[in-house]
Amino acid sequence: MIADQNLVKKMNRRRLLQEVIHHSPISRASLSKTTGLNKSTVSAQIQDLVDEKFIFEIGQGQSSGGRRPVMLMFNKQAAYAIGIDIGVDDLTILMTDLDGSIISEKYFELHQSSLEETTALLLETIQHMIDTMPGSPYGLIGIGICVPGLVDCSGQIILTPNTHWNGVNLKKQIEDKFGVPVTIENEANAGAYGENIYGAAKAYDNFIYVSISTGIGLGLVLGNELYRGIHGFSGEMGHMTIDFNGPKCNCGNRGCWELYASEKAFRQSLPADWDHEEIHARFQQNDTRLLGALENFGHYLGIGLVTIANTFDPEAIILRNPLIESNPFVLNAVKNTLSSRMNNRFEAECAFLPSSLGKNAPALGACSMMIKQFINGITA
Repeated sequence: MIADQNLVKKMNRRRLLQEVIHHSPISRASLSKTTGLNKSTVSAQIQDLVDEKFIFEIGQGQSSGGRRPVMLMFNKQAAYAIGIDIGVDDLTILMTDLDGSIISEKYFELHQSSLEETTALLLETIQHMIDTMPGSPYGLIGIGICVPGLVDCSGQIILTPNTHWNGVNLKKQIEDKFGVPVTIENEANAGAYGENIYGAAKAYDNFIYVSISTGIGLGLVLGNELYRGIHGFSGEMGHMTIDFNGPKCNCGNRGCWELYASEKAFRQSLPADWDHEEIHARFQQNDTRLLGALENFGHYLGIGLVTIANTFDPEAIILRNPLIESNPFVLNAVKNTLSSRMNNRFEAECAFLPSSLGKNAPALGACSMMIKQFINGITA
């Protein structure tokens, strides 16, 4: 009986905290109405959360006839999280509050840095962020890290085809150094999670996030839950075969989608000295070679997306790539391929959207995973 009472108390606490998080500012009376909990339960639970500094009072709201209610706010500065995206050629490190607002951010180009150099930079930057973190009741509550490759359900990095993190126990290394919980996640999964919480996919319960860089990875959100697969390896669609007689891929397969539709493949189709600025300038000049390469890039993306769309029947497909986010020409090329190969009804009912979080999506997703873990712990 006591165990049942404790469970009910925890469930009520979680429900009330979630209401305050999502509907601040809100009064105790409104909480009682929206949750169906009696006023004494609401009052006792809210007071505990105020004492623990997760909620604070901000003054009186509008009266509906009686005494003006005291309004409550979630204390998003009660703690902070760090999110890290270790890419093939770059490193993104963000610190956010509990609402996902970015407090500090660092971006580095890795230039084929060694494992030791990247690890040293990572540790140094985390320490600097901790040293300059604003004061808060709970401090740093976790570090989320994502990598482009296979990560199992225990957070072990199994395979990163385009980098050197295979088999590195980064989770233990970071936990031992900083003494906070650490989550290691696949980069596309983290990006999907970030877009779902903060970005272009907030309105969707079933969507596919496609990360297009040196390789191609997918994050699958099905029924409003991140789908990882039995071992955590879902979403490696960059290695589906689109050309049975194609060139060999780093993964051991031949004719993989990412050999034709990744940003690496796009850049290999251009002169080596065309950097980002040169590509932008040539696009403004309607350079025919560049436009042809962009159209080809969009076409091959569309080829793979046809299979993905037919397999999962999602509400939306979110595309994460700077060329697509800044250049409607590529997205139009993708849609042209889709419209020529798919049922018109599906094309009309599935949204194809560029990422709204851009390069921050994976790191923000990693942060939000740690925040969710912390919030769940508050009400456990």
